[in-house]
Amino acid sequence: MDRASLDSLLLLVRPDLEQVNRVILEHMESRVELIPQLAGHIIAAGGKRLRPMLTLASARLCGYGGPRHVHLAACVEFIHTATLLHDDVVDESDLRRGIATANTVWGNQASVLVGDFLFSRAFQLMVADGSLDVLGILSNASAVIAEGEVLQLLTTNDTETTEATYLEVIGAKTAALFAAACRVGAVVAERPEAEADALDRYGRALGIAFQLVDDALDYSARQATLGKSIGDDFKEGKITLPVVLAFNRGDDAERAFWRRCLEQTDQRDGDLDRALSLMTKHGALNDTIDRARKYGDEARTALEIFPNSPFKAAMGDVVDFCIQRAY
Repeated sequence: MDRASLDSLLLLVRPDLEQVNRVILEHMESRVELIPQLAGHIIAAGGKRLRPMLTLASARLCGYGGPRHVHLAACVEFIHTATLLHDDVVDESDLRRGIATANTVWGNQASVLVGDFLFSRAFQLMVADGSLDVLGILSNASAVIAEGEVLQLLTTNDTETTEATYLEVIGAKTAALFAAACRVGAVVAERPEAEADALDRYGRALGIAFQLVDDALDYSARQATLGKSIGDDFKEGKITLPVVLAFNRGDDAERAFWRRCLEQTDQRDGDLDRALSLMTKHGALNDTIDRARKYGDEARTALEIFPNSPFKAAMGDVVDFCIQRAY
């Protein structure tokens, strides 16, 4: 099987993405020296710019030829980066993509405050766009993401968390921004509501698939190739789908193990290896990836409303890329 990549999408949106990067750099500027320094650290360490690329691609898929999608893609990236800064503080993370987190370098207070600054910059970009519809979509997504983060905090260390609650968490903390990033593409292109809804469904299903794979990867040897350490979620007591499935399918002794490790945070040498063996025994990782594939299929189906084009094909490739990260 050929490995899927984001190359086709990147090739199509590269001119737009270069403008997005300029907007990001311009709006990171501040007379307070620490702000661009810290924000630049996480953005430089940053990833693939997947969410802003989806905004650019969605707008182009809808035939948009103007400049608004560039600033809105930058806005999406600011929202995402702000949440990463806050997440790393909440999770007490030391590394992100193999690089020291901002909170490790500058401390929790600076990270939280610069995250707030980036949220504020995002809202300035939304207001400057001048569309109440766009403002509604992106501001609502910001609120939902925050709700998802709080809900995740409440489920941490709680082995009674259900699959439905887990899906509610990732639907809010991850999929909401994917959905909003795609929907605004149709809105700036002034396309019918049916197309905006289709892009929303595509983004939401893609976001859930993306997070499911991420949560499976936390217990996979593939993590090392991605610059992450194995078992961070386990150490932090996060209740993700692999844990939910292994816990529900386990016997009393196994459930007692999960409660000791995740609820009481009493973790000993060899516990992570036992957790991995229990997940393998109960098919928890394979089933998590199977669910990701199902959401990937939903994302592809949502695109069927659009005529065939290079952008539609590239957005289909994104689905394959997200799922194949698991292998």
